[in-house]
Amino acid sequence: MKQNTSSASGQRRSPFLRVVAASLIGTTIEWYDFFLYGSAAALVFNHVFFPESDPLIGTMLAFTTYAVGFVARPLGGLVFGHFGDRIGRKQLLVVSLLMMGGATFAIGLLPTYAAVGVFAPLLLTLLRVVQGFALGGEWGGAVLLVSEHGSPRNRGFWASWPQAGAPGGNLLATAVLAVLAVVMSESAFLDWGWRIPFLISGVLVLVGLWIRLAVSESPVFRDARERAAVSARPERAPILGVLRDHWREALVAMGVRMAENVSYYVVTAFILVYATQQAQMPNGQVLNAVLAASAVHLVTIPAWGALSDRIGRRPVTAIGAAGMGVWAFAFFPLIDMGTFGAVTLAATVGLVLHGAMYGPQAAFFSELFSTRVRYSGASVGYQLASIVAGGVAPLVATALLASFGTSTPIALYVAAMCAITLVAVAFARETRGSDLRRVAGVREK
Repeated sequence: MKQNTSSASGQRRSPFLRVVAASLIGTTIEWYDFFLYGSAAALVFNHVFFPESDPLIGTMLAFTTYAVGFVARPLGGLVFGHFGDRIGRKQLLVVSLLMMGGATFAIGLLPTYAAVGVFAPLLLTLLRVVQGFALGGEWGGAVLLVSEHGSPRNRGFWASWPQAGAPGGNLLATAVLAVLAVVMSESAFLDWGWRIPFLISGVLVLVGLWIRLAVSESPVFRDARERAAVSARPERAPILGVLRDHWREALVAMGVRMAENVSYYVVTAFILVYATQQAQMPNGQVLNAVLAASAVHLVTIPAWGALSDRIGRRPVTAIGAAGMGVWAFAFFPLIDMGTFGAVTLAATVGLVLHGAMYGPQAAFFSELFSTRVRYSGASVGYQLASIVAGGVAPLVATALLASFGTSTPIALYVAAMCAITLVAVAFARETRGSDLRRVAGVREK
């Protein structure tokens, strides 16, 4: 009898682990595509698509196209959220993966400014919009699929694994660029080698697609859809439900994201600009430092998620925001030292503190919204913040450096975002242990 019970438990565990793996691998691939663009914007695109500009101005123009992707993310979150709340999480995740991979592959085929003039940056911007639109729908579906399959007791831990796809994708993108920096000359890399990582995305998408098609739809969503099917009441658009019943939660989600989103892109994208142009370090050294830091980040995100299952989502998030606000003032002086060890330390501590905000976030945001609007609410709250946070962070940091010639204003900028997040955490309710069929004590009808 015990053997049969154990076997049944193992069968239940196996499908759930496949769901976690599908979300993690798919998210890693999509973040690989997204972060590859950020790294290329810092190192390559100013030469390839904006060659007639001053190097720092060219970098700012490249980061402007980078920011356009963030502007498209809320629209993607709204569209994918609407249909994800209507027809299911799984199908929309397949669509987002295909859109992201296709756009990234196409970037690898783009003509340069030297070949077609102004059409080159215009086409680049268009494909960046597609990337942002796809990623806007990716995050909500991936974390909800895991959150709604799992149990309240350890949701913070398991839902943090799709979050680990962000450093996983950054790790993969940085690793590919680092290898190319070693095996290719700088002139060859700028001429054609930069295209290789973008073209690799085509193969990665096929792998992710095969894995995602094998998982089942969220049981929580299926239950909610069945209840809606037998209800005589007309169903509102999910976004209207968010605006009417969950607008406070959406604002909390936006505030919680500010420090996490800004700090991440300063630590992983702007560091490439600051270390190479201000500290005069070689590209390869900086990429290797980010690579090492991302490896640590990948491991610590689930650890912070597990801690949030024990002490709560709010305290863990507050630890990360407060720590990052202080660390911003040590981050740049360490880079100014110009050594590989110092830059690695700066990036690693920064990403560990970021993980404290990012690890609990998937479960935290999932638990804020009811099932029939969860995809829309979590996605819109998450992605709206990206416009004014991560989307402009490298651009703002580069502009502050160009204007003041010192890192202090950038550190103050990061600290201000951390203060906003701490205020949002103070107004948030603790969600640890919530039943996803119940929100704020009201069972869904």
